[in-house]
Amino acid sequence: MSAPRAQASVNVAAIERNCSRLRSELRAGAELCAVVKADGYGHGAPASAHAALAGGASWLAVASAQEARELRECGVSGAPILVMGALSLDEVAEALAADADVVVWSERYVRAVAEAGGGRVHVKLDSGMGRLGTRDSILASRVLALARDTRGVEPVGLMTHFATADELDDGGFFARQLDTFARWARELKLAHPQLIVHAANSAAMLRDADAQFDMARCGIAVYGMDPFGVDPAERALQPALALSSYVAEVKLCRAGESAGYGRRFTAERDTHLGVLPIGYGDGWRRGLSNNADVLIAGRRYPLVGTVSMDNVTIDLGADSSAERLRGEPATLIGIDGEQRITAEDVARRLDTINYEITCGLTSRVARVYHRDGVLAEPVAAAAGASVRAGSWLPHQHA
Repeated sequence: MSAPRAQASVNVAAIERNCSRLRSELRAGAELCAVVKADGYGHGAPASAHAALAGGASWLAVASAQEARELRECGVSGAPILVMGALSLDEVAEALAADADVVVWSERYVRAVAEAGGGRVHVKLDSGMGRLGTRDSILASRVLALARDTRGVEPVGLMTHFATADELDDGGFFARQLDTFARWARELKLAHPQLIVHAANSAAMLRDADAQFDMARCGIAVYGMDPFGVDPAERALQPALALSSYVAEVKLCRAGESAGYGRRFTAERDTHLGVLPIGYGDGWRRGLSNNADVLIAGRRYPLVGTVSMDNVTIDLGADSSAERLRGEPATLIGIDGEQRITAEDVARRLDTINYEITCGLTSRVARVYHRDGVLAEPVAAAAGASVRAGSWLPHQHA
């Protein structure tokens, strides 16, 4: 059997096109920062980073020092990387050693950067997210002043993060956050015009041009998924990831017989079951039990029974021709003929967001990279660095 048990096919050309599309929405002079944290939202960080840069992104953002280091080890050089997450003292040093920028919001963090040898910092105001950053604009300004006055520390940016940009009926909270941040940043930008002001995620960038400032940090839209949870095609975004398995077995299930743990599916009539070797061990969530569709040979079939760690079953129907589907590819996310299943479709089944669908795919799912169907070239690892099997680099264009 040549078909993989579980595979995510990632089209790096789609990532490039999405970045080009997002850049077209930016105001003149604003830059695009592609967020490639969480292994590129499950798509693979190195290949996603290279594709985003080829598509016009000029910055990259991650959540951890380790993620920044791994990008550098996989050949991402030249482009600035912003580490947006909280860092321990050791992690500050690791991030700076990877030539990455870090986020600060207290005088203690500024001193930690200086003690680690110095580096570039972005001061974060908590305008309403309630997580990292300081809510005190006076303290935030003081942190910026300390960074400017501390040897080896270079203040580069002013930033915040929106809590409800993807909720269009948020009661005006997004607008209030935007106003709070803009009033603080405007005065500092006038005094220090070299500072990069940035706030927008994908939703904010597409929702309000006033949120774009000098740079937008886009994540979900880079991968062709819709930040508002609707059809990506409505915003001319192209999903980059397709998830597939194959029909490993076809068997007759007579009326009254069951399948799966807990017997959550019992046949009401004679039918055929297809068994796919993919399950929650691969990130295909147990909440999809009796609650998902699969595409095979251009037709849609319901997933039936409990999603187990390694297998799911689908109802192929009573027709004996179902036997011919043994060995056929099965699409769980993606396009098959005229049928389509998006990450947004799966997210609605689970009452969650599209981010969680692709981020939840485990390392057991092989990633294969291509450019509109043509396999891409392998990523070259830095000396001594390991590159995950199946990592690929997009072809470079003139």
